[in-house]
Amino acid sequence: MKKLLFIFIYCFATCNYAYSSEPCDTLIITGHPAYPPVAWALGNQIIGASPKMVEQIAKELKVKKVSSVNFGTWEKAQEAIKEGRADVIFGIYQDQTRKTYMHYIEPPYMLDPVSIVIRKGEALPFTQWSDLQNKKGVTNLGESYGTQFDAYMKEKLTVARSDGVDKAFAQLLNKQADYLIIGRYPGKMEAQKLNILAKIEFLPKNVLTADMFVAFSKKSKCYASLEAGFSKAIAKTVKTGEVDVLLEAANKQFYQ
Repeated sequence: MKKLLFIFIYCFATCNYAYSSEPCDTLIITGHPAYPPVAWALGNQIIGASPKMVEQIAKELKVKKVSSVNFGTWEKAQEAIKEGRADVIFGIYQDQTRKTYMHYIEPPYMLDPVSIVIRKGEALPFTQWSDLQNKKGVTNLGESYGTQFDAYMKEKLTVARSDGVDKAFAQLLNKQADYLIIGRYPGKMEAQKLNILAKIEFLPKNVLTADMFVAFSKKSKCYASLEAGFSKAIAKTVKTGEVDVLLEAANKQFYQ
């Protein structure tokens, strides 16, 4: 009886291990639809520096098919990861809620400065977070700026959520908000695309500078077999400066 029990336990453990480590043939990836040059939507796909990096790494790891999917909004992209409809999300900050349904790949692959944007000619002295109290802010729906600032924003600030970066800029210019919180790089590119750079001002001091990660859905069957390879490849990409090359190329692509 003990021998049979041992065989059963051994078989269960080895079979389960084999399943979790099975090769990954297909990978569905997603990201922010309005965060150039990191990522942006082109039809039903997400393109940019981050998806390019993820696709290159996946192919190096012998993934046969990589599909980039635009789920419509940043919030819906995160929902797709949570529900297991996508395997990988990129350009994402760490926070405790996301950790409940994502496996973050270490190390982070880039730093993302987050800025305060105001209307041109309307001063807003900003040296610390408390300077934003008693003013109305706006940011994009689904954005997180890390555990610490998210908590401060919830407890101390009045910040509305807009369904899209373009709408967030519109709320700022329509005086529905006194300031906008947005990543500096995509904020400037989106403002240029909207032809509103002359109407706004990016404050010189950043709200924060956050690490950006690649993360797998906890429901993805590909995580076990790809985690180590992704971690090693991302570290190499950062060390060699390839991330900067990809960002520069994406910047040119965005303005074609």
